[in-house]
Amino acid sequence: MNTAAADRTLDITRDLCPMTFVRTRLALDRMAPGQTLLVLLKGEEPRRNVPRSTREHGHKVLAEETGADGVTRLLLERV
Repeated sequence: MNTAAADRTLDITRDLCPMTFVRTRLALDRMAPGQTLLVLLKGEEPRRNVPRSTREHGHKVLAEETGADGVTRLLLERV
């Protein structure tokens, strides 16, 4: 995944649901359509819920990758 291409980065690795998506949504709401957000998250629940909720709100999940460190990197696009 080319993370250098992201317009902004949001680290929510220490947050718990539902704050993981609340913070992601606030970040997306502050961006212009077409901009990308790299979200760093940790844990099974956020890994399931953040991409699903992002799609439900009409945005795109461009890439998802979980590293050996257990951190999932989501590249999202604001629509």
